[in-house]
Amino acid sequence: MAVQPEGTPCWADAMFSDLEGAKSFYGDVLGWTFAEASTEFGNYTEAYANGKAVAAVVPPMPGAEDQSAWCLYFASPDAAATAKKIRDNGGEVLMEPMKIGDFGTMLLAREPSGAVFGVWQAGGHEGFEVTAVPGAYCWAEVFTREPEKADTFFSAVFPYRMQQMQDDAIDFRLFNLGEETVLGRMKMTDEFPPEVPSYINVYFTVDDCDAAVAKATERGAILRFGPMTSPFGRFAALSDPQGALFSLIDVTTTEGEMPKALDVT
Repeated sequence: MAVQPEGTPCWADAMFSDLEGAKSFYGDVLGWTFAEASTEFGNYTEAYANGKAVAAVVPPMPGAEDQSAWCLYFASPDAAATAKKIRDNGGEVLMEPMKIGDFGTMLLAREPSGAVFGVWQAGGHEGFEVTAVPGAYCWAEVFTREPEKADTFFSAVFPYRMQQMQDDAIDFRLFNLGEETVLGRMKMTDEFPPEVPSYINVYFTVDDCDAAVAKATERGAILRFGPMTSPFGRFAALSDPQGALFSLIDVTTTEGEMPKALDVT
């Protein structure tokens, strides 16, 4: 897969205190297999769907043994320049750009409404080898209580064109690169407990959402929402046994008409 345009979601990973538990859970639910842990890079362990790299799991760094969470990375041709744009637009760089061998350069940041994300400047590792097939990343949404802050930030740091969904029931925005929609933004409602911060929700593709949810909950996941069928697919939101939030979606099972979206930039 070629290096992705700037602002494209290109990789996802998560830290887990119980790395073997995480491998067992996602192996069962998503059919992942795993590479040997890379001891040179903190036991970073790539996950594969049918032999294609789709994500990674890693033990927490010392002092960072907080609740597990998935981190989505956005492609950048120049991580240092993106770090400057993050700061200039009210974001916080949590980890300065760091070269990872010959694989590429990464940084971690927090946008002004609180969601943490990564930036990846590709070297030998370009990111997802496949997307939107069973076991692979499919989609992501920024969940935030302060949508104006998130919208202003992401559209300034990355070359996004924004569209607002015409739906009175939700405040939902799309971020586009050219003609391709690459990210969503959802305003968090009072249904979210106040202690849940803004975050980026990562969707993984499955053949059968209901069957995958049943397997996940059998393995200790908590079902947070769904399964529900939408024009985009049948999906559900869960937290895994170590607390990391994620969603599952079957993109082949759809219902209803696509809502209209109006350009706002």
